[in-house]
Amino acid sequence: MGQDIKDLLKNDQLHIQNGLSDGHEARFLDRLNDALPLQEETTKERSFSIYKIAAAVILLISLGGLAYKQIQSKPDFNGTEIVDKDTEATQKPSLTSLGDVSPDLKKIEDYYVASINYELTQVEVSEIGKQLFESYMKKLSQLNEEHKVLQQELTDLGPNEETINAMIDNLQFRLKLLYQLKKKLNELKKSENDV
Repeated sequence: MGQDIKDLLKNDQLHIQNGLSDGHEARFLDRLNDALPLQEETTKERSFSIYKIAAAVILLISLGGLAYKQIQSKPDFNGTEIVDKDTEATQKPSLTSLGDVSPDLKKIEDYYVASINYELTQVEVSEIGKQLFESYMKKLSQLNEEHKVLQQELTDLGPNEETINAMIDNLQFRLKLLYQLKKKLNELKKSENDV
């Protein structure tokens, strides 16, 4: 039958030592040194120092090559100073669309442009609606020109709330014009079919 381990340990007087015997640690270290001599540590230190030296040589060669390249790229103009008027610091970034201002505005612009293009492909023009279609196309071309002016303003003045809102309004108005055109053409088609 099973007995409780606690009871066994209390009843049986086992010889449990509270530490290592004398000289045990010294014998262990002697055996360890015999099995693993210190020579490995010195070879590791030597190989590590070789890596340090190699890294220093590569660094010096790289810096020397970079300095040589910099010296060779500067032309000598006999004391004449050349000033580049078209430097990056003075140039304004070219902002030609809302997408150049922010990713969110790009999504808005892409949505309206895609919707406008889709609506243009869906327009069916009959002989009677041809004149109406042409008048709406003139309005759309005027809005396109206005949009180009706004793009130039965005490039010249930089992004500001008024210009951005005007560009979005322009896109919205162009889409509304196309919706009106489709509605008018459908009305003309219905009236033509009724006659």
